[in-house]
Amino acid sequence: MAQATAGKATGANLPFIYREYSPEQLKQALHKMYLIRRFEEGAEDSYTRGLIHGTMHLSIGQEASAMGICMPLTLDDQITSTHRGHGHCIAKGAEVAKMFAEFFGKTTGYCRGRGGSMHIADVTTGNLGANGIVGGGLPIAVGAALTAKRTKSERVVVSFFGDGANNEGAFHEALNMASIWKLPVIFVCENNGYGMSTSTARSTAVANIADRAAAYAMPGVIVDGNNLSEVAEASHEAVKRARAGEGPTLIESKTYRHRGHSKSDRNRYRTKEEIEDWMTNRDPITLYETQLQEFGVIDQAGIEGIREAVRQEIADAIEFAKASPSPEIANLERYVYTESL
Repeated sequence: MAQATAGKATGANLPFIYREYSPEQLKQALHKMYLIRRFEEGAEDSYTRGLIHGTMHLSIGQEASAMGICMPLTLDDQITSTHRGHGHCIAKGAEVAKMFAEFFGKTTGYCRGRGGSMHIADVTTGNLGANGIVGGGLPIAVGAALTAKRTKSERVVVSFFGDGANNEGAFHEALNMASIWKLPVIFVCENNGYGMSTSTARSTAVANIADRAAAYAMPGVIVDGNNLSEVAEASHEAVKRARAGEGPTLIESKTYRHRGHSKSDRNRYRTKEEIEDWMTNRDPITLYETQLQEFGVIDQAGIEGIREAVRQEIADAIEFAKASPSPEIANLERYVYTESL
């Protein structure tokens, strides 16, 4: 979603997004948050029905983090994503029909059915690809940001990664190099509290992952990852800093995944009370809907209209994926590597 002109709403006490974005853009953000959630619920249901094979890592509960970070980005800006990346792809502009087709292993998918859940990419919308390797997108984002700087474009690059990646060597190398060269890259750690089944409290020496930014001479910002306005404000400031040539920012978005690590996760390391509290009291979509109604942006009928529109879009996308052709066995090796020029 492209950034709006400031002043669409008035009042210094308004949350950030209500000062920076038009009512239509705010409604579109809700639409995309619902699209992310319903897509993942649809994928989960399709997996249960045997239409999708392998595994998947769902980000249900983290919609505000993906959407808030992407709100200030333009089509030309780029992202790298993670194994839990469906929300990032949709927030950056991916079509759910092509995403479902990719999940189903069909030729109409973004990677012609070769990538599946963890490897969706769409360079036309600036999505350089999700990555099944923990921390794998970090050095790619630094390379893309170096290209942007060398070509003197105004493009910025966002690298999404999970809390587990902050203990990988690639994380430290990427932040160090980006800071030395003052690259237009934004590092976004979506800290959902657990790297697989291990809590960050047990795996990470510092209290906050954003604290590690100080070692690389860049701002470290902590936000409530379930508060869309807070996430968008941090992203807005980081994007502005990057475009001005002032270098990278590390944003820690503290959020929570409602589902297990993957479809094989038996979820025994979290209490039912903890999960229920996040789902009931801190759900990002519910919180955003409440704000939209509080500030008169939308009423309940408008919310129901968005829900129905998303329901139909998801249903149509699944039917598109079902009807799409599967790859031919004779051509399975195609579209895996870049073909020579």
